[in-house]
Amino acid sequence: MKTTLALFTAVLFGTAPLFADAPAKPVATVASPKGTAVFQPDWKNLSEHYQIPEWFKDAKFGIFIHWGVYSVPAYDSEWYPRNMYVKSSKVWKHHLETFGPHDKFGYKDFIPLFKAEKFDAVEWAALFKEAGAKYVVPVAEHHDGFAMYDSAHNPWNAVKMGPKKDIIALLKAAIESEGLIFGLSSHRLENNWFYNGKLDKTGLFKGKLDFPSDTLDKTITLYGQRLAREGYNAAASTDFLAHTRELIDKYQPQLIWFDWSVHRIRPTFNQFLAYYYNNALDWGKGVVVNTKTGFPNNIQVSDIERGKSAVMKKYPWQTDTSVGIRSWSHVNFEKNKTPQQIVHDLVDIVSKNGNLLLNIGPKADGTITDEQKKVLRSIGQWLKVNGEAIYGTRVWIKFGEGGTKGTSGGFSDSRVIRYSKADLRFTSKGDALYVIALGWGDSLLVKSLDKKTLADAKLLDVTLLGAEGKLQWEQTDGGLKITLPAKPPCEYAYAVKLTFDKPVGAHLPHDWEDKSFKY
Repeated sequence: MKTTLALFTAVLFGTAPLFADAPAKPVATVASPKGTAVFQPDWKNLSEHYQIPEWFKDAKFGIFIHWGVYSVPAYDSEWYPRNMYVKSSKVWKHHLETFGPHDKFGYKDFIPLFKAEKFDAVEWAALFKEAGAKYVVPVAEHHDGFAMYDSAHNPWNAVKMGPKKDIIALLKAAIESEGLIFGLSSHRLENNWFYNGKLDKTGLFKGKLDFPSDTLDKTITLYGQRLAREGYNAAASTDFLAHTRELIDKYQPQLIWFDWSVHRIRPTFNQFLAYYYNNALDWGKGVVVNTKTGFPNNIQVSDIERGKSAVMKKYPWQTDTSVGIRSWSHVNFEKNKTPQQIVHDLVDIVSKNGNLLLNIGPKADGTITDEQKKVLRSIGQWLKVNGEAIYGTRVWIKFGEGGTKGTSGGFSDSRVIRYSKADLRFTSKGDALYVIALGWGDSLLVKSLDKKTLADAKLLDVTLLGAEGKLQWEQTDGGLKITLPAKPPCEYAYAVKLTFDKPVGAHLPHDWEDKSFKY
């Protein structure tokens, strides 16, 4: 199927509507409201002017928030609004048995039940700071089409109905008051097909959606265009630009996260990138865009969903994953990851030049479950001891050593990996090298610190973060052997700081993989 390429219309940019398959043309209207037009919508221009901001490289750890109308049924996942209309699914059966026929109680009828009566943005932000996060990314709108902000383009929003509050504005104020970076995510593009189906002569959906439901009513704009699965057209692209531009203008996020499909409207997305980056110049703030595929790694930050990289990457990247294993949003009977699993993933990701964006799913009333709070606070306790080895660090010449093979690739991180004291990860900061052991023992042998690696740097000091005093060490034929104290200073992972008279290993090449686009 030919990829639909989309463009903008007179509503946004003062130009005539164009067909979806027409080529995108750079226009002056990608300029910010102040007229800044340094960035233009082509990759060469973007790569020449864009730089991934230092705040993102330093932050390493952020919080993602999936919260919306789908939190009301709290069943299966945040894809409840789609799967409730798929007759072959367990969600369809659950909805019919619990709430009744789909033409009598559709997804829109959950909105009055989404009251957020216990939501406290200040309390949330304080928790995220306690967890050690440096940036926070709430979902402004998910595939379901319900906006969690005051939208002039989407009447189905949290100000006009449901909570009757601008959730995004409240979170932005609270997050920034804690000194954290505010971002947001938009899944608006996926709304175009999320409730898809075709009508036959009897008025019923063909294929999976072959029964009466409120999605047949095309006046209900919450349900989007009902295009075929992952179908996009000029209207979808126009809609995407209108909504993303509104988010930029109203909330000035420093990070915008997108799901997988924006590469299907690449010329239109390039227009968005140029507009966003030009605005950021006016704000005097560094900004980040996250996508999953289809764009060069030096004009945005690549994101891996529920997975990690097996290698160290030249350009900063990010993992997005969730505390909950079953769903991104709150669901009953969720199974949550342990703090140890998440800390191990964080350490592994950071050692490979990545950030971890960790999701939580609040309940419909606005409360966060005690179990997810406990996980976040446990991570925060670990970071209080070991944050020096995480925040503001950069990769070393290699990410680590050890025989235990971790997971890699998307949708792979639910499996728990059992690491040993021989499994080490490295980070660096100036003249310091941090060796983070993923298991505890009476000593560490750092094989990578052989005589060749230490040839032009002198080791001055060896300490264990969270413990008093210096550690004993000796250079052996097998590497640097470090004696550890009898008791660990914390749980999960343990960071040894090695201070040298100059950056160690600077004369050696980096062991990273670079798969950035060629122009």
